[in-house]
Amino acid sequence: MRERVRRFVANVLAVAYRDATQLRHDPALVAMLAAQPLMMLLLFGLVLRNEPANVPWGVLDESHSAPSRRLVGDIQATGYFLPPRAVAGYDEGRELLRRGKLVALVVIPRDFHRDARRGSPAIQLLLDGADPLAAARVGGYIAAVARQFDPDLRGVALRSADRAALASADAPIAARPRFWFNPALRDRDFFLAVLAGMLLTNLCLSASSLGIVGERESGTYEATLSLPTTPVEIVLGKLLPFVPISYYVLGFSVVMGGICFGVWPNGSVLALALLTLPFVLATLTIGVLVSALVRTSAQAVFLSVFAILPSFVLSGVMFPYQLMPDGIRQIGDVLPLRWYQIGLRRLILRGGTLGDVLVPIGALALLFALFLALVRARMKPRLG
Repeated sequence: MRERVRRFVANVLAVAYRDATQLRHDPALVAMLAAQPLMMLLLFGLVLRNEPANVPWGVLDESHSAPSRRLVGDIQATGYFLPPRAVAGYDEGRELLRRGKLVALVVIPRDFHRDARRGSPAIQLLLDGADPLAAARVGGYIAAVARQFDPDLRGVALRSADRAALASADAPIAARPRFWFNPALRDRDFFLAVLAGMLLTNLCLSASSLGIVGERESGTYEATLSLPTTPVEIVLGKLLPFVPISYYVLGFSVVMGGICFGVWPNGSVLALALLTLPFVLATLTIGVLVSALVRTSAQAVFLSVFAILPSFVLSGVMFPYQLMPDGIRQIGDVLPLRWYQIGLRRLILRGGTLGDVLVPIGALALLFALFLALVRARMKPRLG
């Protein structure tokens, strides 16, 4: 028995040594294993934050008085907001909120100057509730400015050290918030609206990333290249079988989200179908590009996972991309999931139409063409 145990342990260690030696001589896999923890550290250390930055907002100023202009200046002085966009009326403001052009709309009534002198001014704050976290944060900062506003003196810029003291102060201005598109600020609606995007990203990258490298390992890649087809035709042929599967996943996520949780699309279903096609093609092409770059299936799996997590974090499906710092936020523009989640939330939560998602559709089509060109440059049209 002792000899059997010794032989068993020796055999296991011998196999482990052989596989460890193979891994050590695979520099691409070693590099990815080292880069993934670093990527996670940077994402959670630098990218994710709850403090807003560069928030788009608008002002409907019906007072046109010195106190109203001073209030707008105090909000702008916090450093969290872009320059305000002047809005002519409620209809224009609602349309800008529905299209995602604004996160907040401050409505200053006509009698604001008179009420400020009487000590009872009030403003209305309209917020895009489709993004609960961003809406709650932005509304809180504007309300904090209202707490310290002095209609007779220029207020000082709000800083983090002042917020605790201001939280218990009486508000000189009554800020009356109203949340559109998700009045209850349910996080469930925020996530279910983009569930299809997360499922399709996982499906498309995982399935297509093993295509070319799998043929290379099985020895059929050369036979595929010898066919009277171009690389683009080969790639498109590999993508098409996954398109109907992707629409099944889309339908399942939308229907089950509606049946189980009552989150049905408020906008055009046809626009949703048209938006999905370029997103699926672009994401599948990224997977084919991964498969064309690597040499083994293990490398393909690691690299596809390496691409999935940043897509979830940087695109805005899990955390509002408006809260990300400059430079990092712009990286998400090259991810198909960024544009798809923008279109999904416009259609499902805000009741958008085809015209509201033309820009995301165009961006996704452009990304698909770009990734397809990269795959074409990577694949050799013929042997040798």
